[in-house]
Amino acid sequence: MSWWQDMVCYEVHPRAFADSDGDGTGDLPGLTARLEHIRDLGADAVWCTPFYPSPLADGGYDIADYTGVAADLGTDADAARLTARAHELGLKLIVDLVPNHTSDRHPWFLDALAAGPGTAEREMYLFRAGRGADGELPPNDWQSAFGGPAWTRVADGEWYCHLHAPEQPDLNWRNPKVRDAFTDVLRHWLDRGVDGFRVDVAHALFKAEGLPDAGPAQHADPLRNHLMPYYDQEELHPLYREWRALLDTHPAPPGAVAPRERVMVAESAVFDPARLARYIRPDEMHQAFNFAFLEAAWDPAELRGVIDGSFAVPGAAVTWLLSSHDAVRPVTRYGSLARARAAALLMLALPGSAYLYQGEELGLPQADVPVDRIRDPLWERSGHTDRGRDGARVPLPWSGDRAPYGFTAAAPGDTWLPQPGDWAGLTVAAQHLDPRSTLALYRAALRLRRAHPAPDPAAPPTWLSAPDAPVLAFRRGQLTCAVNLGSGPVRLAELGLRGSPLLSSGPLDGDTLPPDTAVWLS
Repeated sequence: MSWWQDMVCYEVHPRAFADSDGDGTGDLPGLTARLEHIRDLGADAVWCTPFYPSPLADGGYDIADYTGVAADLGTDADAARLTARAHELGLKLIVDLVPNHTSDRHPWFLDALAAGPGTAEREMYLFRAGRGADGELPPNDWQSAFGGPAWTRVADGEWYCHLHAPEQPDLNWRNPKVRDAFTDVLRHWLDRGVDGFRVDVAHALFKAEGLPDAGPAQHADPLRNHLMPYYDQEELHPLYREWRALLDTHPAPPGAVAPRERVMVAESAVFDPARLARYIRPDEMHQAFNFAFLEAAWDPAELRGVIDGSFAVPGAAVTWLLSSHDAVRPVTRYGSLARARAAALLMLALPGSAYLYQGEELGLPQADVPVDRIRDPLWERSGHTDRGRDGARVPLPWSGDRAPYGFTAAAPGDTWLPQPGDWAGLTVAAQHLDPRSTLALYRAALRLRRAHPAPDPAAPPTWLSAPDAPVLAFRRGQLTCAVNLGSGPVRLAELGLRGSPLLSSGPLDGDTLPPDTAVWLS
């Protein structure tokens, strides 16, 4: 079995993880110093969101240099120390690759603006003439995922496409120069020892030929996949086969004992299991994020349907996640800490790989960021109707009874984003020795998960509950999981479940499983 097939991967948003130099912003040395927390939790890998130079129009996903390190996060040497320390602790390191768009401050885009229409520099991006008598209208009706048109006009009259913020111009992936440039980016980070890449917006690189109008259907759910089927193009897959071949054959960096198996993970907002499976064919991506599971409601029928659908393609790699830097935290989304804890045991019992987001193991709720501190471009682009994702990106609380909770030596008001005043009981230090804490639950769950591996991470669990039952009960190897999503208590014996409780998300009443509670049985 390959290491990634049943890994637990911990996502770090570095500016919100740990600050080493007292400027209020988390950085790579801060992350390196706190890697033991991730190791002790029981994770196998760390996924670090972008640490590259960026004007921060979109949280670092507007990249101005794909092979550099942002000055406020550290240096090239700090990135090397992060990789080396992770490997010393037995952790793999996965970094972000953002190939759909660059920053509007990237040298490629600045050259394209300067060169003008019809030049080779412009062909790096999706520049088009406008519609209307004087080209005053956008080239098509596409809307940005962040709100407003997906086109911005430049001084010479042409328009450029951006599926996200105007500061994130989309690249032209039908240009061989773009393809070659990203091959060099992959080689750069492989030479520096990273163990894989999470590929941002992996479904959107190629747009439909001719860029046709999308019509009113795109407004139904703009953040889900509002321009399907105008992306998710077949041209993606030869590209990903090229990248997979590179990862499989690129030599180990100097000093490494032997080449390690490197992985690619697709952030692909494709919800049809059959279409999503195209990304994880044996010679393409290793995994793809399971957004259907992340977005499922606290409902037994819906969750069971998503789980069954996730195994619809035999032998395909399966992933699970409850949160990320882009999602509302589970405590808030599900409506209670009890449900978030139960959902954690559900996820960690399922065969396949699990992705945890920093702070999930602390039971953090979504924070309410003051309007004058919001950084997410969704706020402005939505006309101040969508507060965006900053509430999941507030710095972690490590210790102490008031902000900044050990995150930094800076004053509380100088942190990357402000922390709530009532998080003293949620810090790592406060939860460390409390056997009832959410941190203790996650540590125990990851330890038991490792002790009771799934015989086949790609095989579905064996259901022990009826399809219409309020309880989801299934067996994964020698481990049985039961989750009560109903409104009343349920006796385990009445479900035919036997075995000694190994771990529960909340107190059990003898043989009775209360609502919003999960239990693992041997």
